[in-house]
Amino acid sequence: MEKSVLLEKREFYQNNKNKLSKEIQEKIEKAFDINFTYHSTTIEGNTLSLIETKAVIEDKISIGGKQLREIYEVANHSKAYEYIKKCMEKKEKLTEEKIKDIHQILTQNILQGGIYRHTDVVITGATHTPPTPNEMYNQLKFFYDDLIKKEETMEAIALSAWTHAEFVKIHPFPDGNGRTSRLIMNYQLMAKGFLPIIIKVEDRLEYYNHLDLYATTGNLQPFVKMIEELEEKRLDEINQIIKQEIENKGG
Repeated sequence: MEKSVLLEKREFYQNNKNKLSKEIQEKIEKAFDINFTYHSTTIEGNTLSLIETKAVIEDKISIGGKQLREIYEVANHSKAYEYIKKCMEKKEKLTEEKIKDIHQILTQNILQGGIYRHTDVVITGATHTPPTPNEMYNQLKFFYDDLIKKEETMEAIALSAWTHAEFVKIHPFPDGNGRTSRLIMNYQLMAKGFLPIIIKVEDRLEYYNHLDLYATTGNLQPFVKMIEELEEKRLDEINQIIKQEIENKGG
């Protein structure tokens, strides 16, 4: 897919999104929040269904027969996404402080968030082994330095892919790295005027393979392509709603 096509779709979205009524915008946002939260937490093993996720987020209902941790994971993920939207309103760039804040919100009432690990970790099923704590701190320093440089030089889709893949490769937190990485991927997309995307649980194997490929070989392209395709699909969906709304008002 030519990048210019994606940029045209982004431009149409940015120029026409305000033609959607506040009610429709809110419905789109709520639906995205629920689906994003469901898939991102389910990828990590959360057992709440989509309907149960909706009940926790929208109705603030606790679900019987589920671990309290799972309820918090869902509620916290929604709050972390809300935090990102507030950062977008202020046009704030992604920083170490922001990432720690996101992790802290994600892990509220579960563990002490925003604090890097002091022990070795293993990612189940991955070829790549995350760095030891000492090496991890070195890699984090390079990551945050590169974050500033790449924001100026890298195209938006590649930047979001790199931010996610590099951060999860370093795996700096004891838990919650996957959810944090998907949130900061969307942070970068939104900061560049694109729509946030959802990596669905049914695409988990392909997704893991792309991340493992990057961690072991440095090849980011398959993951960039995945995000590009998801972004185009999301833009198409929302732009279609916008076009329908324009047509309805014109009629």
